[in-house]
Amino acid sequence: MASWKTSDIPFQGGRTAVVTGTGGIGFEVSLALAQAGAQVIVAGRNPLKGAAAIEQIRQVVPAADVRFEAVNLACLESIEAFGKRLRYLHDGLDLLVNNAAVMTPPTRRETSDGFELQFGTNYLGHFALTAQLLPLLRNGKRPRVVSLSSVAARNGAIDFDDLQSERDYKPMVAYSQSKLACLMFALELQRRSNAGGWGIQSIASHPGIARTELIPNGMGARSVPGMLRRYLWFLFQPAAQGALPTLFAATAPYAQRGGYYGPNGLSETRGSPSPAFIPPRALSTADAARLWEESERLVELVFPAKERRFPESA
Repeated sequence: MASWKTSDIPFQGGRTAVVTGTGGIGFEVSLALAQAGAQVIVAGRNPLKGAAAIEQIRQVVPAADVRFEAVNLACLESIEAFGKRLRYLHDGLDLLVNNAAVMTPPTRRETSDGFELQFGTNYLGHFALTAQLLPLLRNGKRPRVVSLSSVAARNGAIDFDDLQSERDYKPMVAYSQSKLACLMFALELQRRSNAGGWGIQSIASHPGIARTELIPNGMGARSVPGMLRRYLWFLFQPAAQGALPTLFAATAPYAQRGGYYGPNGLSETRGSPSPAFIPPRALSTADAARLWEESERLVELVFPAKERRFPESA
């Protein structure tokens, strides 16, 4: 695994992937998968950014089989529509990369469904997306779901009494909770896949600290973190390097189901893909089951417990 790089990605021809997010880590993941021969669906809420990402990928890979599909992870109606479109257009899905995120808006904001923006987008949106695409994944070839967490998850806690940060909103606390939830989801998805016979390999990853627009888009370019990102850019590894743990989780034959991967250097902030530290709070199966059940209630979607291919509404 030492010094694993994009040239180590196995040929992905014949595989179909959905990657959420049009910039940063998501863009680099989509580009690398397209270079490896996969059919890539770049999913995001901004069609202009989506078109720009597709154009950039085709500049590097002229024959890339890549397209943009609109989905707003802060809107359950949009996620449902996206799922219906894909179930109509495709018989199966081989890879889902749950990447897109918002980070630390300075004031509390809500999704269209009334969820705190970070918890609703980073976690609940991807939870609902995975549920919508589960029938396709179950029909996929060696299907994988990769969910992105963060080094911030180490300081995260699931506040079941205030999941939406209505009583006390602190930007980084809410972000850390959302990313801990993403990690717990990845681990619980593997457990439920094993129990239900879904045949899905669920893996988590994190990019360390990478040069993306996540901080400027969240706290703002003129915030202290935004200024650090701008003027101390050398402290942040390139987005292409930060994408490697996710690409490893998505494509490496020996990536472990139920595993967690991140960079191997400087407290997992930079470096090559390697097994990452799982915070003790992420290992509580009781909390993971409780979070899963609460998430199903919030998004009004239920993952099938046992063998079941396509939902009646598909």
